[in-house]
Amino acid sequence: MLIKKIGHRGVDSSGETTYKKTTSSALKGAIQLGITHTVGSLSTKPERDVLMQDFYVVESIFFPSEGSNLTPAHHYSDFRFKTYAPVAFRYFRELFGIRPDDYLYSLCNEPLIELCSSGASGSLFYVSSDDEFIIKTVQYKEAEFLQKLLPGYYMNLNQNPRTLLPKFYGLYCVQAGGKNIRIVVMNNLLPRSVKMHVKYDLKGSTYKRRASQKEREKPLPTLKDLDFLQDIPDGLFLDADMYNALCKTLQRDCLVLQSFKIMDYSLLVSVHNIEHAQREPLGSEAQPSLDTRRPAPQKALYSTAMESIQGEARRGGTMQTDDHMGGIPARNSKGERLLLYIGIIDVLQSYRFIKKLEHSWKALVHDGDTVSVHRPGFYAERFQRFMCTTVFKKIPLKPSPSKKFRSGASFSRRAGSSGTSCCQPTVPGEHKAQVTTKAEVEPGVHLGRPDVLPQTPPLEETSEDSLVSEPNFTPVVGEGLQTLTTRLVLGPFLHIIFFSVSSGPWVRTLQEDTSVIPFFSRHRCLSFALH
Repeated sequence: MLIKKIGHRGVDSSGETTYKKTTSSALKGAIQLGITHTVGSLSTKPERDVLMQDFYVVESIFFPSEGSNLTPAHHYSDFRFKTYAPVAFRYFRELFGIRPDDYLYSLCNEPLIELCSSGASGSLFYVSSDDEFIIKTVQYKEAEFLQKLLPGYYMNLNQNPRTLLPKFYGLYCVQAGGKNIRIVVMNNLLPRSVKMHVKYDLKGSTYKRRASQKEREKPLPTLKDLDFLQDIPDGLFLDADMYNALCKTLQRDCLVLQSFKIMDYSLLVSVHNIEHAQREPLGSEAQPSLDTRRPAPQKALYSTAMESIQGEARRGGTMQTDDHMGGIPARNSKGERLLLYIGIIDVLQSYRFIKKLEHSWKALVHDGDTVSVHRPGFYAERFQRFMCTTVFKKIPLKPSPSKKFRSGASFSRRAGSSGTSCCQPTVPGEHKAQVTTKAEVEPGVHLGRPDVLPQTPPLEETSEDSLVSEPNFTPVVGEGLQTLTTRLVLGPFLHIIFFSVSSGPWVRTLQEDTSVIPFFSRHRCLSFALH
């Protein structure tokens, strides 16, 4: 007698979980027996290239409780075990470096561990004892859709094994009690040996994207988009290389999902706060010794969050931690060190006729661009924009000491050129070393310097009317002009020259005014350059 039910998942009067009226213990036993048989029989077949027909093969074996010539005896009810595309999934496992004996040892050596958290559809989740694999029950439409995706999935993995998309290692079906229970084996995103402090399911939409009060009462609730915007409004800060690699991976994955017409997927973001973990007592009652040991390295390649993004995102950078435990190093707005465990989930939702009707109905009562169900192209663009602009951000770069030195030195040079040159006495020998006379160059040639005006008087002719005066120097009046420049301010757009004349100081502004050039050449006072 069921006392509680969510979808196909229920809890009987004894407190044991059931799925389609099959107890969880019987289901776990059937899964382990079936996988042991199918992997063992597949090892006897020679390895070969994957053919197109391999994606549509379904193998079936019957497991009577008393046993048979091919199957062992067991204490569960009779069941039939089906394996979908065994050769193709063997190739996928080999692509990720999973050997058959490791696969069997992880899934079948010890009892599977049931996770208490189930999805909104009431799916069951099991994890292997070594945290390597997740087993999830899926609906008929999802299993059928995955089987149709396998050829494209095969092509995508060959091109890009580093992906945040789920890694599918097997698709099976247990027939028990007249019901079909379909399961899929995937990589485990959240190792149990690392304590997660907060977890988000993000889609990039805002319509009804807030965790319910019932969900918040769980030990580790799965929060949603509006909760993230409220809790972490400044986002999560990544190293520049890590941020670029993550956004590049998201872009490629979204393009793949869009090509398959997949929508309504999510990015699972689970956060381990290193600062909080260090302050927590080691003997915590909730999860003893979770943070005191590093988890065993996973056998599958590209299975951790760090490996899932591109190879150029190497450890290091601004993150000063040498043990990432498979997570992506990040910081929050408070500067606390974080480890992020991320992955794209729920990818088996196709934009079929039912989903189109759902979007049309929600668009009538709410803003159509904010609902989660949307056409794949728009969904992918909104998803990627939300993740790379709101959720993840670059850590602001600090100027390097060399840049500070260069900027300080250039400032000192500018200050010295404007202040010292107008106040310090001029040594004639220095001018002779710097000024080029007419005898040294051909007429009209100025060593490739367009800022030097033609017909510059030789040094001997200008030495009497020097442009730079000493502090107590009184200039000589000549040709109606009491020469001298007392201050020269050069700017990128505006040049102001102050002159002292007999009637008093006056200011002339030069801004795209070339008529002043003959004026200076005529009085042999100054060579002036307009920038």
